Amino acid sequence: MQKEKPFDYLVVGSGLSGSSIARMLTDAGKKVLVIEKRKRTGGNIATKTINDIVVHLYGPHIFHTDDEFAYSFYKSHCDSYPYKNEVLANYEGKFYHMPFNLTTFKELWGVKDAEEAKAKIQEETEKEHIDEPKNLEEQALKLVGRTIYNTLISGYTEKQWGRACKDLPASIIKRLPLRFEENNNYFNDKYQAECVGGFSCLIDNLLKGIKVKTGVDYFASRNKFNSLANCVIYTGALDEYFKYNLGLLDYRSLHFNTKELKMSSFQGRAVINFTSKDVPYTRICEHKFFDPNCKNKESTIITYEYPDKFYKGKIPFYPINDEKNTKLATDYLLEAKKLEPHVYFLGRLANYKYFDMDDTIIEAKKLFDRIIAK
Repeated sequence: MQKEKPFDYLVVGSGLSGSSIARMLTDAGKKVLVIEKRKRTGGNIATKTINDIVVHLYGPHIFHTDDEFAYSFYKSHCDSYPYKNEVLANYEGKFYHMPFNLTTFKELWGVKDAEEAKAKIQEETEKEHIDEPKNLEEQALKLVGRTIYNTLISGYTEKQWGRACKDLPASIIKRLPLRFEENNNYFNDKYQAECVGGFSCLIDNLLKGIKVKTGVDYFASRNKFNSLANCVIYTGALDEYFKYNLGLLDYRSLHFNTKELKMSSFQGRAVINFTSKDVPYTRICEHKFFDPNCKNKESTIITYEYPDKFYKGKIPFYPINDEKNTKLATDYLLEAKKLEPHVYFLGRLANYKYFDMDDTIIEAKKLFDRIIAK
């Protein structure tokens, strides 16, 4: 007679994907074990409070969505407050508002209204004579013309992806949203919010009452961990699960330089992007400005964010969805499908796809519905 396993589900990874599915399963009466390679839970949305300033450890995160379920789930597991992300871009010392809106067009060209802005963009795009864009550069020039491309797109994009815009697929920017009104809110979503105390508070609440082990490597003892549960939900890197037997998927990584400064403010807002190619970092985040109730008036904490090459041992942040990697990921996901219902792949890394926070929750709910229905 086969011995009953102590857990119904083993969740590998405690980022938002793993923590969300663990919560849903636990609330449905299932016994869940969550394991995490890092010493802290939360994955890349982890935060840490230093001198009353909530520091986003792996780049800034803002919860934004139009989806009612995602927002309800988020709100039910943390205290939150409305937050609008208003970003500036610094190009050669001059500042421009992001995303592209009438304020930006006034700063670039001195236009007076939306009609002048539309006419200027049409004039610039028509000069390029591009019908079928072959790469990201041509796609951007077809959509917005050379001034916006040179000032706000090309340098930032080449730093972010580590290759020339001519060598990047046009699909990365299928469209560039243009607002012909003065609206500096970075997102359009109905709900936009930050979590009181930082997103690690959200993760702590999602994992409340659930058995969690941190600082453990699933792959170092895969058989042992698999023996503890009837089913595995895996949120790690897709190719790593299969021991890279079809090849390595490419990613971009990041590294961060965080400093505490003895001044009340460094740049006066949460995020400034740096779009000049000769500036090595892509943005500076000043963390206290994500929280209008921050009590610290004596010091501030800033983080320089640098794009970086990915190699084994570094954190994979962004999949590179070019033709080669898309095909390889598809092949891996076909292999992953064969492992169901004993193993499921969930989340950004396990699907080799970029998800915002709301997408992550929605995907967790879809998987929950699938496996509970079996």
